[in-house]
Amino acid sequence: MPVDQQTSAAVRGMLAERTGTSAADWHLVLKARYGMEVVFRELAASREPGEVVTQIFTCATAVDPIITGRLRPVYSEVAPESVALDPAGLQLTDRTRAVVLQHTFGIVDEARSRRLRAAADRVGALLVEDSAHCVGRMARTADGDPLADVSVHSFGAEKVLPTRFGGAIWVNPALPDDLLAERIAGHLQVLPTPGRRIDLTSRAYRSQVRVFNRLPARMAAAARSTLTRARLFEPPISAEETRAGLDYEPMAPTPWMVRQIAEQLPRLDQVQRGRAAAVAEYLDELGDVVTVPASIDRAQPLVRFPFFVPDFVDADDVVRAVTDAGFYAGRWYRPALFPGTTEPAAYGYSPGDPALAVSEDLIARVVNLPTTVDPAGARRAADVVRRALSAGGALRI
Repeated sequence: MPVDQQTSAAVRGMLAERTGTSAADWHLVLKARYGMEVVFRELAASREPGEVVTQIFTCATAVDPIITGRLRPVYSEVAPESVALDPAGLQLTDRTRAVVLQHTFGIVDEARSRRLRAAADRVGALLVEDSAHCVGRMARTADGDPLADVSVHSFGAEKVLPTRFGGAIWVNPALPDDLLAERIAGHLQVLPTPGRRIDLTSRAYRSQVRVFNRLPARMAAAARSTLTRARLFEPPISAEETRAGLDYEPMAPTPWMVRQIAEQLPRLDQVQRGRAAAVAEYLDELGDVVTVPASIDRAQPLVRFPFFVPDFVDADDVVRAVTDAGFYAGRWYRPALFPGTTEPAAYGYSPGDPALAVSEDLIARVVNLPTTVDPAGARRAADVVRRALSAGGALRI
């Protein structure tokens, strides 16, 4: 077996060992979004055109594959406790082809996940698990088996591991529709490998970002824009990907990307322990002053720690305060379909839709903190949040 194939097999084997699955059911892709696109394309081709139920509290790149996959996104409310689709308000029809179970920030809510599974089963829809924020973790049945029909994992930028590129798709061998499973797996097995340009730009990504981070904000934005237009920089989210499109046809990862994944996956337990320690600290320090999704527990190794400020506090003020203190505060996912789109109609989304009032309220108030810090760093970041809330009149310290 050639070296590249050996490395790919090793990665699939590590994923299988972590999840109690078979390596043969894992498939590697350039980015998770392209694997999702394959899933939705084959779903659309094997059944009549239809809809995929998902959420607006997400990234545009999680919805783009639905549209490029020739299906129509339909949005439902999220549960504040999990920031994933709320099974209580889910309305599925005979046009529903799939339901997306997104583990937002890495929050895995087993009870609600199982209710989504049951709802999808009632209309014969696929349950597509978006585990982009929690590579190697899956929702499980009461017996401990993987819950989803397809599970999507990411090694991309700002995910759990510092790999920057790559994704993995697991196809459940117990999928009742054998032909669909064969079509999805067959398509994923023959994806082309990217050419030299993508190989070079992906290798340069880390160095480029370091340079951007050292430049004044205006200069960094101009440099990033210039290099992106020249196709010399691969942005985590491109302009095309905020307009209901994707930059490339589905592709496999480059051999270099696979080697990066193979090097980092053995560190996943260590990384998860560190992230869980930060989560536990944030819960202790902030649980009494902000709204934290109730499904978060101290053992969850979240990719970011989310909370919601009171409605009379400007979330951006808190983000600025934390950023000024030297911490990477995040706006994920504000605005809806992050980082936002100038063409919401292309996504089938109507801002201000009363049916999505809960989601839009959460989007307006969300802030998230890094989980790459040690417990002492988490305490310092939490202290900044408390002071920012005090300045905004939300509490006294």
